[in-house]
Amino acid sequence: MKGGVVRKVKPKIFLIGETKIDDVVLQDYLHHVGAPKWKTDAPSDSEKVIEVMGRMCYRSFAPGLNPNVTKVREGNAAYLQHILEVGHGSVLEHANFNFIFADVSRVFTHELVRHRAGTAMSQESLRFVRLDDLGFWLPTVVREDAEVMEIFVRTVAELEALQKLLAKKYDIDGKMPFSKKKQITSAMRRIAPSGLATSIGWSANGRALRHVIEMRTDPGAEEEIRLVFGKVAEMMVKKCPNLMSGYDIEMVDGLPWYKTSHKKV
Repeated sequence: MKGGVVRKVKPKIFLIGETKIDDVVLQDYLHHVGAPKWKTDAPSDSEKVIEVMGRMCYRSFAPGLNPNVTKVREGNAAYLQHILEVGHGSVLEHANFNFIFADVSRVFTHELVRHRAGTAMSQESLRFVRLDDLGFWLPTVVREDAEVMEIFVRTVAELEALQKLLAKKYDIDGKMPFSKKKQITSAMRRIAPSGLATSIGWSANGRALRHVIEMRTDPGAEEEIRLVFGKVAEMMVKKCPNLMSGYDIEMVDGLPWYKTSHKKV
């Protein structure tokens, strides 16, 4: 908040890590199983590990490794498409993706933490982080109404002023044990608005990621989380096109809805 104006922010998505294959050790395994010449055209290591784990289940790296398998699907795209079609979702769990969502609200994070299976989360701590500059992302219904915007701006200004007033009251920048400072900061967060900008680290395996994208780009989901996961989906389609195949995309209220008609995985 600067000069009575809401510090407007936009949610930001950072994909900071993902599954990485050790190709030397993988080659050792392929020699062990009798398929040393097996290759894949997977666009990413994440899609490659899914294919390897799936083929391992049936020894389907090449015809003849398993007498019951006389024909194998060639290429990563065809293989992952089949996995998605038949709903063999457990092999998707071997690929993991690590995101940081920055300048998202606590409204967003409270929605996100409901998705626990196949995920890990680490959230910015308001017991430690001082709230002396409140950033906000404002929903469409607020931005479209000048009177409502004025109410939001005034309220956020008051809440930010209270944070600074309490910091001064407690002389929080003076000499005190860190444990006491943490206690004060923790108490002050109780009057922080749930719409303030914060950050959360979120990791998900491929199966969970597809599920959350479908759930949270749905038109019935909250606007901010629809915005974020629409961007996540767009990013992931470019990075892992085979894993992220099978979606129909429909624009609803200016945001994409990623939906599938095939069997759930």
